Amino acid sequence: MRNDTAATLRRLQTLLSGQHTLAFLPAVCLGAFWLGGETALITTALGLPALLALSNTIFLQTPHETGIDGVTGLPLRPVVIDMIDQTLDAQHTTGRTTACMTVAIDDFRGLETSFGTDTAQDILKTSARRLTDTLRDHDIVARLDGPRFAIALAPVRRADLETLIQLSSRIQAVLSEPLSVDATKIYITASIGFCLPARAPGQSGAAFLDAAEAALVEAKSNGAGSIRAFTPGAIQTTLDRSTVLTDVGDALENGEILPWFQPQISTNTGEISGMEALARWTHPEKGVVPPAEFLPAIEESGLIERLGEIMLYHSFSALQTWDKAGFNVPTISVNFSATELSNPKLVDKIRWELDRFEFDPSRLTVEILETVIASSDNDIITRNIAALGQLGCGIDLDDFGTGHASIANIRRFAIKRIKIDKSYVSRCDVDRNQQDMLAAILTMAERINLQTLTEGVETVGEHAMLAQLGCDHVQGFSISRPLSFDKTLDWMDAHRQKLAQTPQIGRKAS
Repeated sequence: MRNDTAATLRRLQTLLSGQHTLAFLPAVCLGAFWLGGETALITTALGLPALLALSNTIFLQTPHETGIDGVTGLPLRPVVIDMIDQTLDAQHTTGRTTACMTVAIDDFRGLETSFGTDTAQDILKTSARRLTDTLRDHDIVARLDGPRFAIALAPVRRADLETLIQLSSRIQAVLSEPLSVDATKIYITASIGFCLPARAPGQSGAAFLDAAEAALVEAKSNGAGSIRAFTPGAIQTTLDRSTVLTDVGDALENGEILPWFQPQISTNTGEISGMEALARWTHPEKGVVPPAEFLPAIEESGLIERLGEIMLYHSFSALQTWDKAGFNVPTISVNFSATELSNPKLVDKIRWELDRFEFDPSRLTVEILETVIASSDNDIITRNIAALGQLGCGIDLDDFGTGHASIANIRRFAIKRIKIDKSYVSRCDVDRNQQDMLAAILTMAERINLQTLTEGVETVGEHAMLAQLGCDHVQGFSISRPLSFDKTLDWMDAHRQKLAQTPQIGRKAS
């Protein structure tokens, strides 16, 4: 009903405004003079333009219906809905149909943190321009909330799965071209969801767009750069903020939020060199909820330390199970926030857990964001990190290259390994500038006796280039996506078999 009203208002606005209406003004005035004389003529000549101006003012006061996004210059959500509605209304006459797509820039929050708000807005503007240039003249591109866009295809004879997948791949290729910001190349990826007319849950623009957004959520849950089509059985997994704040506490205590594990591999041997524990919420109704949707709520609710306790306990439990199963996982990496590091009793808590599971401290690697040590003047944080290093735990500096940490700080906090941020990794196998940056970082690390691990390695080419440049360890989708605990044993068994089948070269092979 709301969409019908909006469409009617837009048609009325078109009727009452524009040059075509002004063209009839003399004729209307002449008719008024014939019917009512001079008084009617004056009233019409003065009143009709005022009425037209008033009508335009009324319509322009509905920004959600006719507004333009202030950052990208694109229209907003209602324009996509109206375009699809018009195509569907005329379908029986024209024989043409349409489809709806939604596009989201992956890890936009991380880009904003790393490069700043101004650069993030430049990324949005460039992405909007590239989308518009890639599509046909009459296709509609609109801005949704955050780093998301919606596309309504202009009427087409056929919109099938193959066509939409090809178009999605073309959009991803265009958006993945490097962006040059302040002489720095930035690479982005995009996830895409779309709704085919044959699978739409309803014959309206709103239904098409809702379905495309549900498909996008499913795509994002499968990792960066994924493409998904809407299916009737798909469940919308996004949770509104009030739901998250209400449910997150119970989810922690009910065992719904647990660590998933992503393998880290030695570039020299191919063996597993560690596992990183990453928080995941498996919602009983919504499925796996992305961390970006619930971690801010955990911080806001004051539960970040409780999350840390759960992550540490279940990580050690997993490590104990892997040991008993005969798999060699030298270390488990657990992220520690600034809030946790500010707790004077943190070292005692970790020492107690290590004793409880009978682990040597070297089995635990403490991950600390580079932004924490770059800006920290908290003596408790400094003492805790130093004490954990003296205890024998590994200290990883996470997202290296984004927080401007000095070498003095690296020494001060007894960092043992740096995790190079994925922004330096993307396309490093084909981009010479990326290679030069990585080589500089790796050379610096070697000179000051730091181990190196690169995260976000998504292709075999990137893996090979990092090994060639001398990076010690790698982690990313090219090796494995994060795994729930019950899937880790099968993955490690398959990885061990793959290593056993690798042909040896040199004297050992003879």
